[in-house]
Amino acid sequence: MAVFDSLIVFVVSLLIGAVGIYVGARVVTDTDDYSYALITALIGAVVWALVSLFLGWIPLLGPLATLVAYVGVINYRYPGGWVNATAIALIAWVASVLVVVLLGILGVAGFEATGVPGV
Repeated sequence: MAVFDSLIVFVVSLLIGAVGIYVGARVVTDTDDYSYALITALIGAVVWALVSLFLGWIPLLGPLATLVAYVGVINYRYPGGWVNATAIALIAWVASVLVVVLLGILGVAGFEATGVPGV
């Protein structure tokens, strides 16, 4: 049962992260493709986890490297370069926080935004 519960939390968290990236990409690049944002969130989560695993323990440099790697995924997946990728990541973070807060207000607790760091 715990594995099933963890899977549900992961899937819902990934969907929330994808919403954030979708909103960011829609605002910055006018890209309207949720499935593309979902794949980007999944890739971003994997890259974040791997870079964090190998470099996250290094003070200051580790967290910075993970953030740059995450923004790099967005830069690779969406047009516009590093400035647009950074804007998408920032908007994704804000949008994901808002969704998580809204879910908390509605009484649905325990979710994060997989694919959007820090949420």
